[in-house]
Amino acid sequence: MPPMDSPRFVAPPFDRRAWPMDGRLDHWSAPDGWPLRRYRLGTGARGRMLVLGGRGDMIEKYLEVIQHWAARDWAVTSFDWRGQGGSGRLTDDPLCGHIEDFGQWIADLKAFAADWRGQGEGPAAMVAHSMGGHLLLRALVEGMAAPDAAVTVAPMMGVHSAPLPRWLAVAIAETMCALGFGRKQAWTQKEESERQRHIRQKRLTHDPDRYADELWWRDHSRDVALGSPSWKWVEQALSSTRRLATRPGLERIAVPLLMLAARDDRLVSTPAIRRTAARIPGARLHVYGREAAHEILRELDSVRLDALARIDAFLDEVAPR
Repeated sequence: MPPMDSPRFVAPPFDRRAWPMDGRLDHWSAPDGWPLRRYRLGTGARGRMLVLGGRGDMIEKYLEVIQHWAARDWAVTSFDWRGQGGSGRLTDDPLCGHIEDFGQWIADLKAFAADWRGQGEGPAAMVAHSMGGHLLLRALVEGMAAPDAAVTVAPMMGVHSAPLPRWLAVAIAETMCALGFGRKQAWTQKEESERQRHIRQKRLTHDPDRYADELWWRDHSRDVALGSPSWKWVEQALSSTRRLATRPGLERIAVPLLMLAARDDRLVSTPAIRRTAARIPGARLHVYGREAAHEILRELDSVRLDALARIDAFLDEVAPR
């Protein structure tokens, strides 16, 4: 890879606050009839790619990278997870990110991916961020047909619970659910002041402009805005990550896999990502230093374009057209 100050790291112009003109935005029906908001862009001459966001994300946050891969001739598809983005809500609180069981998302992903795989030819790749990366690996362990290549970016293989030890975080989440607060927000996502916004931004990205893009989309499309997770989501995240970490299964994943992580990630556990990579045969891992926060694909261009170059080179190697 070229040095981080290389002229190669120059982003082409792109309006991150507008939908690309040639894309298709619609809804896909899950087997139980639940509508998942879906977006598609690109011709597919290179192959097909499924982009999976993280907790609280919406398609709009990834339009820039979707456009990048569409420009490289991938037919790119993305969707909002059930209960977030434009795919409805699972509680009466429109800002609460809730799920009763991560298994529901696994079922949605398996069904969506099966339909997606049947809609075209050529290499099929999946790129998944954070919670999406966790769900992708769990779905592969639980029998989802593997793509030709997979990339996980800051995958949620462990929840960063500091300053609380994990056992205490588990006990608190389970207690709150037992007391009937499972469908309530676990904490308040405060962004009223510049200081509060700056604190949250630093956990996600060093790029204040891309962070501002997220706030802009939320302000202009209030139906996609989401706040904190529910206590049940917290309980499920701790349980599901523990399940993957302690049970057999990761060793059976055979798909070529690239994993990207940030050493100083304050949302997911980088040590857990390292342990996961060590268990998956042939998995490749690159860990960024202090230059990267959690949202590597929405970082400053010196990091973001480096990550895209690594992903593109990996896909060209393991899933050639």
